[in-house]
Amino acid sequence: MKLASMPIAVLMQRRTVQHRWADEAWSAVGVIPDRGNLPPLQVLSTSPERDYYMVSGLELELHRDENEGYYENAMSPESKVFVHWRMQDGRAMPVRASVSYVEGTRMFDSGEDADGVMMPAEIYTWLADYLRQHYQPKPRRGRQHG
Repeated sequence: MKLASMPIAVLMQRRTVQHRWADEAWSAVGVIPDRGNLPPLQVLSTSPERDYYMVSGLELELHRDENEGYYENAMSPESKVFVHWRMQDGRAMPVRASVSYVEGTRMFDSGEDADGVMMPAEIYTWLADYLRQHYQPKPRRGRQHG
C-alpha cells in the first residue's frame, strides 16, 4: 500500500565517448521535485559532445514494506535517488525511480540500466518526515556468541 508519493523530473545526459563498442554514454544525473509545470520532455542543451534533457512524469512512492531500504538510504553518507531507465526512440528515458537502498540494489543487480543520483534536500526532508511517522528502527542486538 502506497503511503506517500512525490512527482519528480529526472535530468538525463548523453555524452560522446571514444570507446571500441560505443559512441555515446547515457545516464541519469539529477532529480528534482516536479510541481506540475514541467513538460514531459524538455531539451535543456545540445552539443556534439553532450546533451541534457529533463523528463517529468515519474513519481517517487513510499511503501511500508520498503521502510528498511528507505532508512538505510537516509542514514547513508550520500543519500541517493535510484533511477532505472531504458532506451526509447534513440534516447535514454527514465521508467522508475526509488529512494529505497534495497530497491536501488535490485535495479543494479537486474542488469538493466540504472543510476544513483544525489538526493536533493527537499526530497530528503520529505523522506525523513515519512520515516519519523512510519518507521521505528529495529533495536540493535549485541554480538551473538555461539
